[in-house]
Amino acid sequence: MTMATTTIRIDYAMLPDHFDRSRPDAIAAAVETALRDAGIKAEASDIFSHIKIELPTSQLAAASTVLAELQLI
Repeated sequence: MTMATTTIRIDYAMLPDHFDRSRPDAIAAAVETALRDAGIKAEASDIFSHIKIELPTSQLAAASTVLAELQLI
């Protein structure tokens, strides 16, 4: 059985001011930690121009709630 995966990309230019844009790896780690703390099996990584978040599509609604709390969406 295959699982549907969703990829979310968040452009660094769109990050709220409370994120330190000079440390994109730390931002990705903080986002991944917040999602995992909420029980979401996500992987966030620092890509050249954006944060890439991959997660099971079945957890997209829950992830959206967490990302909204972080002011990322």
